[in-house]
Amino acid sequence: MLLKETIRRIVISQKEDISSSEYGLERELLSGIDANTPYAIVLSGVRRCGKSTLLRQMMKKTKKYYYFNFEDPRAAGFELNDFQRLEEVFREEYGAAEHYFFDEIQNVGRWELFVRSMLDKGKKFVITGSNASLLSRELGTRLTGRHLTYELFPFSFTEFLGLKKEKPSASVFWDYLKKGGFPEFLKYGKNESLQMLLSDIIARDIVVRHRIKDERKIKAMATYLLTNTGKEFSYNSLKKTFGIGSVNSAIAFVSYFEDSYLLFTLPKFDYSLKKQIVNPKKVYSVDNGLSSANSASFSDDNGRVLENSVFLHLRRQNREIFYFREKSECDFLVREKSKITRAIQVCYGLNEDNKEREIKGLQEAMSKFNLNDGLILTYNQEDRIDLGRKEIKVLPAWKWMLEK
Repeated sequence: MLLKETIRRIVISQKEDISSSEYGLERELLSGIDANTPYAIVLSGVRRCGKSTLLRQMMKKTKKYYYFNFEDPRAAGFELNDFQRLEEVFREEYGAAEHYFFDEIQNVGRWELFVRSMLDKGKKFVITGSNASLLSRELGTRLTGRHLTYELFPFSFTEFLGLKKEKPSASVFWDYLKKGGFPEFLKYGKNESLQMLLSDIIARDIVVRHRIKDERKIKAMATYLLTNTGKEFSYNSLKKTFGIGSVNSAIAFVSYFEDSYLLFTLPKFDYSLKKQIVNPKKVYSVDNGLSSANSASFSDDNGRVLENSVFLHLRRQNREIFYFREKSECDFLVREKSKITRAIQVCYGLNEDNKEREIKGLQEAMSKFNLNDGLILTYNQEDRIDLGRKEIKVLPAWKWMLEK
């Protein structure tokens, strides 16, 4: 519980800070969000990817609003009952307003009760959070059918171009591949910021939240997965490698990493959901720069760096992505409305030595899912491969990322 005057000081201070802060690069997600909808708008994503900046950009388009950041150390101890005092302070300091902008709301237990009660009174909400599981659980209990969720990632290649004020080219894309898209790192170029970010996510979103005793082991596992992007893993192998008590513990730890948006797991496609669950998964990092800053080896493998970047671009657009393997392998399948619509292979450089393998895996996926065309994404090669009635396009990944 917080005293009303304590809440008042925080509200006034935060409003001054938010009013004087930079607008920042306008995020691509901004144009697709309507803050006047009767649903609660939920912005989720990894820490430091720009959720607060996006929130500010939405506030700039709103005449009167209330704002509160629950990540503020002064707000430690804020409880459900404090929302009544917060509401009183808002009205006393700023008069009536329809819009509420709340940052990192998952820090308050049962916050959804307050949001639901105010939605019923016609108020508008935009809230951010860094934990997918907590948000979805709370939204699913009290706000079923009353919320719209948007996921924010570190900068896309298009946003990177806007920040750097550069025209698209292979050389600029190389810079993006190596640096990733975390705004603060792109601004100051300090690897330490990405190393601290990983430690912060591990400590605050995983160790403290889930009361884990061995922080060092958790961080070692996270670093291992972040630097083995595009590779398969099994929970049993993680159990053995890191000396974890059980396979169930390994499953839980990986789910914590995913909930914090630190990494993503990709299932092998199968029509059987049960087989999808038990088959080995592949892992991808939320950001190339984050992986590079926390590993000496990741950035040396250009193929995996490119593959990770392609995965992130697909993940921004579509949540149903798989890898394919039968006789051969295809890196990505995209499913839309229960139908596989795209098959994509990623190859840093296509040459006579690897051409047959790359085409074979893609061709097998195209045949299985009755696709007339497939795509091979490279660093900077462009070509067309005629397969009779079917066709494979070879495109530079950076040109593909610019397509609408």
